[in-house]
Amino acid sequence: MQFEVWAPQADRVTLHCDGATRALERDTERDGWWAGEAEARDGSRYGFTLDDGPVLPDPRSRRQPDGPDGPSAVVDHGRYAWRAAWPGRELPGAVLYELHVGTFTREGTLDAAAGRLAHLVELGITHVELMPLCPFPGRHGWGYEGVSLWAVHEPYGGPEALKRFVDRAHELGLGVVLDVVHNHLGPSGNYLPSFGPYFTDTHHTPWGAAVNLDAPGSDEVRAFLVGSALAWLRDYRIDGLRLDAVHALHDTRACHFLEELSAAVDGLAGELGRPLFLVAESDLNDPRIITPRAENGLGVHAQWNDDFHHCVHSALTGESQGYYADFARAPLAALAKTLTGGYFHDGTLSSFRGRAHGRPLDRARVGGHRLLGYSQTHDQIGNRAQGDRLAALLSPGLLACAATLTLTAPFTPMLFMGEEWAAGTPWQFFTDHTDPELAEAVRRGRRREFVGHGWAEEDVPDPQDPATRERSCLDWTEPEREPHARMLAWYRRLIALRREQPDLTDPDLADTKVAFDEQGRWLAFRRGDVRVAVNLGKEAAAIPLGTRPAQVLAAWEPVEAPGRDGLLQVPGESCVVLAQP
Repeated sequence: MQFEVWAPQADRVTLHCDGATRALERDTERDGWWAGEAEARDGSRYGFTLDDGPVLPDPRSRRQPDGPDGPSAVVDHGRYAWRAAWPGRELPGAVLYELHVGTFTREGTLDAAAGRLAHLVELGITHVELMPLCPFPGRHGWGYEGVSLWAVHEPYGGPEALKRFVDRAHELGLGVVLDVVHNHLGPSGNYLPSFGPYFTDTHHTPWGAAVNLDAPGSDEVRAFLVGSALAWLRDYRIDGLRLDAVHALHDTRACHFLEELSAAVDGLAGELGRPLFLVAESDLNDPRIITPRAENGLGVHAQWNDDFHHCVHSALTGESQGYYADFARAPLAALAKTLTGGYFHDGTLSSFRGRAHGRPLDRARVGGHRLLGYSQTHDQIGNRAQGDRLAALLSPGLLACAATLTLTAPFTPMLFMGEEWAAGTPWQFFTDHTDPELAEAVRRGRRREFVGHGWAEEDVPDPQDPATRERSCLDWTEPEREPHARMLAWYRRLIALRREQPDLTDPDLADTKVAFDEQGRWLAFRRGDVRVAVNLGKEAAAIPLGTRPAQVLAAWEPVEAPGRDGLLQVPGESCVVLAQP
């Protein structure tokens, strides 16, 4: 088979495959590339030496059976016999479910996760969003320090297990989205700098030197990242990619990397005959990211909307530290602005950043489905000192309000695993670094982040302690008992309403009308013929909805439709969804 590698700075490149060596030759048509033929089959172990250096794994390795530092292995994708005939599933109208393979089940494997997918079907989920799967040191971790951007973490089951997972999801009608990290690689097992200028000091990120998207050699680096993205969509039949922290993708070229990637993904979708999409994580509040390329945007199909999360979190919890400060001053007013305009910071002063931030969405060009709305994510839970979920902070009634806001807002909703039954387990920051010095640095850094901000050192879980991961695993006995069962039934009802009421999937932000009372702690909004009311206060609230006849579609506590006075009486810490044509 043909082996090739980009190593523009090497004078000699040698392939080591199944105990044999072969000197590769320069590719005369591609600058910096080396290539050669060698006997190999599925599972063959191989690596490259550059000049007189050690044997290194392939930057485009499809499998790392012994971890990031071991040899690569050949993967023959044609060996897997796909079962499901899958037409694809688009993002508009979707309900996403963020899932971490290592803690979704105690087994922490893709096969074990696949065994729980029927739960998501019953819930009404349309797409499973897997947190990163690329190889990383040790067995357990979040996955954001991965390397080998074309491979699957071996303790999760490797390439074949991912195919089985996707196949099973598709058989059940579920799309699969994969979280990919292009803005940095892990500090351990990252051999890319040995091969070429994959990183540049021209820009800097929180993780050090930036990925090289615009300096010399960046053509091949961009092709490397695009090729990895397309491989997930093509070889594993993934339906969409979540792009981690795109604001850290520093690129000064006229054609931004995101535009190049979105064009390539749209091209592959046309080739495969099924929808594919990209979802960006971005804190820029820049609508150009999700504006179509034909309209001079970057063409990413959607983005996470942290502004919505911050509004909801501040309104529910009263927290005002850090980036919550601007949202907590008048949380219901902030929520009303976000429900109708998409962003809260749309050119307004961000006190957290010390400057104006964002720009307005053009609601005539960008629909609400291009923004993902959520009340909890891995970031917003796991980056708290103790990884406490909303369920540890709020009453069941307020949790029901959070669910109602998320699942009836004019955005594409996303849940974080276990949220649907108010999971009692935390989701904490955990690692399994095999390098003792790196492990200690991570431990100290995590504690330094919180000590002095109201936390004692002993109160911050040790990321390297196996018990930290164990505490973070879902308890699958919870959904069967109260109060979790009632919350699960509420989530199921709200998601069912999205299917029953077309107004709830209408992406027109301009059609959302909001009323609220900051002091009374209630907010109501209209989407077509659907009315949604949430009362975050402890006392009952009389919410004016008008005198037209209304039908209660779902209520956390028993309520009656508004009477002749047009007032809806909503109990404290409760919520209701009505139809009012």
